[in-house]
Amino acid sequence: MLDRLNEDFRFFQQSLGLRAQRQEVLSSNIANADTPNYKARDFDFKTAMANAMEGTMRLSDTSLTLTSARHIPAKAVSQGPTDLLYRLPYQPSMDGNTVDMDIERVQFADNTLHYQSTMQLLSGRIRTMMAAIQE
Repeated sequence: MLDRLNEDFRFFQQSLGLRAQRQEVLSSNIANADTPNYKARDFDFKTAMANAMEGTMRLSDTSLTLTSARHIPAKAVSQGPTDLLYRLPYQPSMDGNTVDMDIERVQFADNTLHYQSTMQLLSGRIRTMMAAIQE
């Protein structure tokens, strides 16, 4: 019983985490709409969710070896189950920017709607469990 609940909540946790990550990617695209040579990024949510649920191992985080005290310490953190892809532009701009604001706004609103609906589903599940426990 607890395994099933754990798996159910794991699904919602992964879904909300990926939705939040996608929101950051889309926000970055919108923020860089006027940046020359900026390439719009996104990822396939369905593939990322499948990878997250099957437990695909992510690469370990790496850090640079410092050979001098004056070097700046740096660390590379892997993205996890998502692969950021470049979005193919329908109408590329002259400055090399591939952000289409209409597409970005629609994707942003769609992702927000999915995030909110997932939160409502999770809240409903928790409320149902609380009601069952109280009886």
